[in-house]
Amino acid sequence: MDTITILFLIFLSSLLSFPFIIKQHKPLSKPKLPPGSMGWPYIGETFQLYSQPPNIFFSSKQKRYGEIFKTHILGCPCVMLASPEAARFVLVTHSHLFKPTYPKSKEKLIGSSALFFHQGDYHTRIRKLVQTSLSPESIKKLIPDIETQVISSLESWVSIGQVINAFHEMKKFSFNIGILSVFGNLENNYREQLKENYSIIEKGYNSFPTRIPGTAYSKALLARQRIQEIISEIVCKRKEQIKKDLLGHLLNYKNEKGETLSDEEIADNIIGVLFAAQDTTASVLTWILKYLHDDQKLLEAIKTEQMAVYEANDGGKMPLTWSQTKNMPLTHRVILESLRMSSIISFTFREAVVDVIYKGYLIPKGWKVMPLFRNIHHNPEFYINPQSFDPSRFEVSPKPNTFMPFGNGVHSCPGNELAKLNMLILIHHLVTKFRWEVVGTESGVQYSPFPIPLQGLPIRFWRIQ
Repeated sequence: MDTITILFLIFLSSLLSFPFIIKQHKPLSKPKLPPGSMGWPYIGETFQLYSQPPNIFFSSKQKRYGEIFKTHILGCPCVMLASPEAARFVLVTHSHLFKPTYPKSKEKLIGSSALFFHQGDYHTRIRKLVQTSLSPESIKKLIPDIETQVISSLESWVSIGQVINAFHEMKKFSFNIGILSVFGNLENNYREQLKENYSIIEKGYNSFPTRIPGTAYSKALLARQRIQEIISEIVCKRKEQIKKDLLGHLLNYKNEKGETLSDEEIADNIIGVLFAAQDTTASVLTWILKYLHDDQKLLEAIKTEQMAVYEANDGGKMPLTWSQTKNMPLTHRVILESLRMSSIISFTFREAVVDVIYKGYLIPKGWKVMPLFRNIHHNPEFYINPQSFDPSRFEVSPKPNTFMPFGNGVHSCPGNELAKLNMLILIHHLVTKFRWEVVGTESGVQYSPFPIPLQGLPIRFWRIQ
């Protein structure tokens, strides 16, 4: 027996005489799922979600389980994330681990080639086109047309002479601005056809997804096909023209191989932009009307700021300028606080493409992941008295990743500057030339599916004499 073998046997016997050394080497424990309840088999906690305001469902879960918890809703196992760090992890620093996800029924109504269903090279290329068409350099040229639309809408609300549903009217206004940003000054017959069919799609979007003829979803699919045909007709007329609206950018695009976008890709992305632009902007505008109506002192301060601009423009005879819209600090803070308070986009859906470990918890591949923007926006750690409307809180910038009304990362809303411009222009003309009154004393929130004031905020407008 050689020396090396003898030494090895001596070493082995020493290990066997001290068995506690072996016992110390325990296998590594597997990461566990976040705390929380998965509810009933198959249906999960969907009933609990819909039997109460969603805000209560999510906030009660956070209070019980902390800033990361699991549940099972809408047929999917989900992990909810309610901290700024977690939202950044999913949407920014590790976004490649989480893909955008939507129910297939909704994807069919918008179009599978739409920007927000994708990631990677295709998403990057299309997003760049959308961002270019909605950049400050582009949208500042829209100010005269937006003003025309604002004044026309306000005059029509006054001329009705009776109570109107503010949210419904704001949807019409937002849709017209969306059409303007996509097509420029579109012919009236096309605009009306698009509006009529889009309204049918809206009614089917949140309905039960069955193709049985006569159902809301079936009608929506037919309307979706008609919209694509209308857009194709517009495209045929526009192919020889060079314009810098969104349609122009989509039509003129060529990749490194010289390939252009198909008519289907163009239609899907136009419908996607119109869909993203309408309800969200309309909801925030409706809340702004309510918040200002409920705080007359704040309303007078806004009027003072806007009257200075009005007088500088020769009593409103001259159009607003881009620099003027960028110099309305109090009005801008009101918009930011309205976005925080209302949190129209309460959360966003992602799906884990691999098993992900976050803060020691396992997020399994295929599970939905939902950063909860509203929970973050209403967290007293970041916003003192979060349930009170206080624009002064935006006199200083919020802490990083605590204010995400337009999302965050590569899938954040590319039209946020246009949305804010619409709000600034509407508020300017509203407070300098008109008054409004909320009808009824009943207050509350309803979901359609975005949060809006109860009954869409019944309201009456009149012109200042």
